[in-house]
Amino acid sequence: MAEVASVSGGPGAYEVKIKQRPRHVNERCTACGECEKAAKTTVPNEFEFGLCQRKAVYKTHGFAFPFRYVLDPAGVPAEELEAIQAACPYEAIDLAEGEKVFDLTVGSIVYATGWKPYDLKNLDNLGSGKLKNVVSNMQMERLASPSGPTNGQILRPSDHKAPKRIAFVQCAGSRDQNHLNYCSYICCMASLKHVTYIREKCPDARVTIYYIDLRTPGRYDNFMQKVAGDDKLTLVKGKVAKIVECECQSPILTVEDAVTGIKGEERFDLVVLATGMQPSCAGSKLPVALGMDDDGFVGDAADKGLVAAGCAKL
Repeated sequence: MAEVASVSGGPGAYEVKIKQRPRHVNERCTACGECEKAAKTTVPNEFEFGLCQRKAVYKTHGFAFPFRYVLDPAGVPAEELEAIQAACPYEAIDLAEGEKVFDLTVGSIVYATGWKPYDLKNLDNLGSGKLKNVVSNMQMERLASPSGPTNGQILRPSDHKAPKRIAFVQCAGSRDQNHLNYCSYICCMASLKHVTYIREKCPDARVTIYYIDLRTPGRYDNFMQKVAGDDKLTLVKGKVAKIVECECQSPILTVEDAVTGIKGEERFDLVVLATGMQPSCAGSKLPVALGMDDDGFVGDAADKGLVAAGCAKL
């Protein structure tokens, strides 16, 4: 619930200003769920990547810490907020709580901000995230999760039916000068893993992976060979040029097979876009003096008091 607002000073004595958003639920919360039952307003669930809705008072995810609810009052009628507050038997709802700002003095700072999926809205030729049965690889992960919106069943978002033909589109926005110039390294392995999910949950489904190169270096090649032995899996070296949907909302892919040179259209029940990993900082201004390249990766500071790590690093 907090973010770094500003940083000043130098190694050994950085002054860091932290801004913390109000939770509107205090430490008396036991996560009993009475407040959630009283809530009516719903919005797209961020943790489930918009695959379902959440209420205005909610738990961010199953392993949240601290394990208590969050109330998002934006757009919620006053009478509903009052009902939510009245429903709590522990008086844990604090509608008057405001934003807090506090200061820290620290010796050094590690910038380990992680990554975010590349935005499907940028992929015009692949549906811009508007096609109901075209999902991202992270949405696929949530569909297959027992704690996800479908309780682990892989179902089409449009009609909640099990798909019989599924396509994976590799490098969706990656290795592309118009989007992400680089390879995210894990996308091929993630899609191959997703094939194992499908085989377990939809044993009769046929799967096609469209790829530029299958990058499974070293020991990972053993896993690729194992998955590739699936007789219901087809690997096609070719770039998907366009995705549209038919009248029943099934995606239709236009793709050229790079080996045969044949260009054609294929219809599927569900399509998974293997979108790349983008630094979480991309598109934002840093509160610290770290250099950032055009892709949003940051580097270590010259004074060595600021250190970049993980997916945030150049």
